[in-house]
Amino acid sequence: MSQVTSSVSTLSVDLGERSYPIHVGAGLLGDPQWLAPYLAGRQVMIVTNETVAPLYLAAFRAGLPEGLEVREVILPDGEHTKTLASVERIWDALLEAGFNRRCTLVALGGGVIGDMTGYAAACYQRGVAFIQVPTTLLSQVDSSVGGKTGVNHPRGKNMIGAFWQPRAVLIDTATLGSLPARELSAGLAEVIKYGLIRDVDFLAWLEARMADLRDLDEAALREAILRSCAIKAEVVAADETEQGVRALLNLGHTFGHAIEAYQGYGAWLHGEAVGAGMLMAAELSARLGWLTRDEVARVTTVIEAAGLPLAAPAAMDEEAFLVPMRLDKKNIDARLRLILLRRLGEACVYDETPPEQLHGVLTDFPRQ
Repeated sequence: MSQVTSSVSTLSVDLGERSYPIHVGAGLLGDPQWLAPYLAGRQVMIVTNETVAPLYLAAFRAGLPEGLEVREVILPDGEHTKTLASVERIWDALLEAGFNRRCTLVALGGGVIGDMTGYAAACYQRGVAFIQVPTTLLSQVDSSVGGKTGVNHPRGKNMIGAFWQPRAVLIDTATLGSLPARELSAGLAEVIKYGLIRDVDFLAWLEARMADLRDLDEAALREAILRSCAIKAEVVAADETEQGVRALLNLGHTFGHAIEAYQGYGAWLHGEAVGAGMLMAAELSARLGWLTRDEVARVTTVIEAAGLPLAAPAAMDEEAFLVPMRLDKKNIDARLRLILLRRLGEACVYDETPPEQLHGVLTDFPRQ
């Protein structure tokens, strides 16, 4: 369900009494009407990082309703900071300020900040309110919606965490104006994913509008965010804790997480690794007879147009992929479960990949 109020569009994540809105528009950061209804009480802890704080923290604070007790935690930036130690800094700040169970945590930043703030909220006093205010394209179209929270472990990405839904997601599209081109491309990987797994018409739209998206065309970005969030909200409403259809949102992620773990978190951006991972998934799908070579070429072309890598790290051998892939959260009873494409616009969870086919992809895939 969606609606438009003046220049703000609203979608809903339908989870019964825990349903929440996704508001999308320019200028939401400084407008208290979009935040006030979702505050649990008077105590607000803003969690952000050293990159986002100089850009948006003052504007966000200025847009808060009057009469609140507002504190802030400013963490270092980067995927390598997504650790329990960083989350402990949030808990320390909450305890030092004497925040109670009616406090609200606000995640102001990208996916790393959102995931850590949500996990801190899920655990603090056994669960307090939090609100997502994502400032990167990747977090706006993916990680801010759906309640997946957590941190990385040296042996696997997002291995420590909890499902904890926000009270609202406030997407200010104006924040994308400060996003580096590489970060924008990383976010486009997750946007492309939605077309590949569920909406081939959206994929065609992306192929036609990719240049506009990379040029930060406001109308194109807004449409891409809304369509991505609508698909994510629909899938989350059907399968909140990833027992079935929600796993399809991980297209490319099993391969991509292996790349991130091998390189060291942060060397490749998450979306860059997912982009390469989606190509690997498309190649494996073709070897299983599901995609044609023309369709694999189409996937390659749209990923290249988004400015994403078309190859894996040069020194990464087959075993470097397989070690983290065997630890993937989707696996059941030691069976490797991959998200593959039956056709463009239709993904599936598959755990019967012949070892020789997987070996072929892992050894033949280009390296850079």
